[in-house]
Amino acid sequence: MGLLSLELRGRVVSKGRGVGEALVSKKPLSFFGGVNPKTGLVIEEGHSLKGYSVKGKVLVLPRGKGSTVGSWVLYELSINGLAPSAIINLEADPIVAVGAIIAGIPLVDKLNVDPFEVIENGDMIEVMAEGRVGVVRVHKGG
Repeated sequence: MGLLSLELRGRVVSKGRGVGEALVSKKPLSFFGGVNPKTGLVIEEGHSLKGYSVKGKVLVLPRGKGSTVGSWVLYELSINGLAPSAIINLEADPIVAVGAIIAGIPLVDKLNVDPFEVIENGDMIEVMAEGRVGVVRVHKGG
């Protein structure tokens, strides 16, 4: 899985375990109108992730934004087999938190290190969101 370069800890918002390639954006993402639940592609105009698939990725975002329907979009992504394997937020908003919980997507936030300083697109990430403290392992290099 590559060289383990860092282990971070944070608050568990939605329990579970997920592994995947990091998909990172410093911009919040609206799941309703910003992610196509039938394809898993980011479609939000002007977003840095436009055209990327969230399927099987570990999404690293500051938070979500937009309509509460975004929670349903996360659930629909899960039903369609297109959901991210985990989500890391600086601070989870209610829309993403509820969506992750109902979709069974592990979600952690409030990490002890700013994830934008240590996680890059393409890093392999393990998220273990169990109990009160979640562990995020960042694997770099091959």
